[in-house]
Amino acid sequence: MHRTKRKNFIVVTLASLIAILFLLPLVWMVFTSFKTLSESMSSAAILPKTWTLENYIDIFSSTSDAPIIRWIFNTALITAIGTILVVAIDILAAYALARLRVPGKKVIMGMIVAALTIPGIVTLFPAFYLFKSMNLLDTFFPLILPYTASTMGVFLVYNFLLSFPRDLEEAAYIDGATQWQILRHVIFPSIKPVATTLGIITFMAIYNDYLWPSLVVNTNEMKTISLGIATLIQGANFVNPAKMMASTVIATIPAIIVFLFANKYFVQSITNSGIK
Repeated sequence: MHRTKRKNFIVVTLASLIAILFLLPLVWMVFTSFKTLSESMSSAAILPKTWTLENYIDIFSSTSDAPIIRWIFNTALITAIGTILVVAIDILAAYALARLRVPGKKVIMGMIVAALTIPGIVTLFPAFYLFKSMNLLDTFFPLILPYTASTMGVFLVYNFLLSFPRDLEEAAYIDGATQWQILRHVIFPSIKPVATTLGIITFMAIYNDYLWPSLVVNTNEMKTISLGIATLIQGANFVNPAKMMASTVIATIPAIIVFLFANKYFVQSITNSGIK
């Protein structure tokens, strides 16, 4: 018993140290954002000696060279539409492959599995030249359309539906329910944890994407938050660490809120297998 307690103490201690190592850069980022310019460049202390909101006020001011409100709007629009499209289309596609008589179903699933092995960077330049030939660069179209579906999402939902009992659906058919009613009232409530997990993964992927927006966006007004903050490093704010950290804090908050809100569904989808 004593050995078990000592082992648990060691595990908890190591886990706490690892957590501190991961959280330390985040804590330093937040505190640095409240420092003055001179202190952020000269002091290595974590806590600021003089607390100030000047960095945040400057970022949101109309005279700022970084239109962060516009970047947040662009990112929110792209992320929301992209995530909704991915979840909706992937669920419909997976349901059709798992339940309907689709010609060439095995071939389609084989292509989906094969597509999972293709690195995403391989499709970047073909997609770029496609949008360029259509004169759609520097618009919302190339920032949204590539996120309209996900092979990983189709594969994830499809495998979940294979283990879903058909008895519930057959009972609903007997009661006179239509295909859409079954999908909405029987299937979707059961796959909500999986759909939420897919939504979180998609949200994070779109929100943090830098490479693709850097290819299809040229003007400052069309940048996403990740691309905009990356360009700040190359601008005048490179000599202002406090302002850079303030903009990074603003960019980090939405991702943290979404993850905390949907965390229970994310854990549930991983730990649960089958239907309760």
